[in-house]
This record gives sequence, C-alpha cells and structure tokens, in this order.
Amino acid sequence: MRGSIDGLGSSAPIGMMLPAVFADDDLAQRFVAGLDDVLAPVHSVLDCLDTYFRPSLAPLDFAQWLGDWVGAETEGVEREPLVRAAVAAAAHLHRIRGTRRGLVEAVRLAFGVRPEVTESGGASWDARPLGGFPGQARPALHVHLRLPDPTPADRHRLDALVAAARPAHMPYTVRVTAVDRADTDGAEGAVPTERTSER
Repeated sequence: MRGSIDGLGSSAPIGMMLPAVFADDDLAQRFVAGLDDVLAPVHSVLDCLDTYFRPSLAPLDFAQWLGDWVGAETEGVEREPLVRAAVAAAAHLHRIRGTRRGLVEAVRLAFGVRPEVTESGGASWDARPLGGFPGQARPALHVHLRLPDPTPADRHRLDALVAAARPAHMPYTVRVTAVDRADTDGAEGAVPTERTSER
C-alpha cells in the first residue's frame, strides 16, 4: 500500500499550473500545496513504474504482491533476498516444474540451500534395440535437506514444497538434518552428528 511520505515533493506541482492570476494568491497556493502532498506518492510511483515490476528494485511489499501474481513458492516468512529471488525466478520455475532441476531450484529458493535429490528415473541411449532400461522399475523420490538449525516447521514446509513441485505420479520422502556444530568445533576432522526429521 502506497501512502503519503513526509518531505516528498511533487514532480508536477499544481500551483505552477494555475492561471497567472493565482500565482500570488497565498490561499490558493497553500490549498493546492496540500493536494500536492496527497498526489506526490502517486506521481513518484508513476515516474518509477518500471522499477515496481523488477523484483530486485520494487518495495518489499510490492515484491510480495508480485509473488502472488506470478505464483512464486513463498509463504511470507522468507528473508527479503529469498523473496526477491523467488519472485524473479517464478516464471522460469513454472517452465521446469516437475523435473529434478525444477525441484532443486524451488527448494533452494525457499530455504537458501541446495537439497540432495535421489530419484529412480534415468535416461539412456543404445545403438541396438532391446537394451536395458535405465533407472528403477518402481518410481521413488527422496529429498534430503541440511539446514544450520532446522525446526519441525522446516520439515513440514519442505514436505509441502516437494509435494507441489514433484512429478504428479511420483511417491516421495523428505528428510531434514542439521549438523551439530558442538562436535565439529572440538577437533578438525571430527565426524558431525545429525538431528533428523523424516517423512
């Protein structure tokens, strides 16, 4: 929502457009100056309209509205850089939705971390007929995400994101783990322990 901004001057002051007879009329000038204060944000938006449709430059609230408009995978709790990146990538993600690459990008934009994705599919080429089929007979998808400090909400959010971005026929599992920093601070090369949340 755009509103009045203290000290913002109008790019098109009404007082300068009045007939010459009102140029020295103090009451008329003060009256239209009040209208200038109301209209200045409108002029400012119109003067900079192209920047409102660039997620990297738009005000944050407008970028979030753009996210609703283009179908960005956001929940309103992301940090500002992730919101802007998700809005900017939304159209591209719609084109690759349902692919491994699309799933990895959707999770990376939502959490800021690349997930490990294991799937049963495969592609192969053979010059002779009746070659072996790539991949596995049973479809399966597993997404493993490592976060600095995961919560149950992160696992729930990952589950919802994978359910929406996966191929429709593909059963899936998700796993969220965190490396415990206390074990890695003591000695170099120590094996980190993991806390796990799995569906």
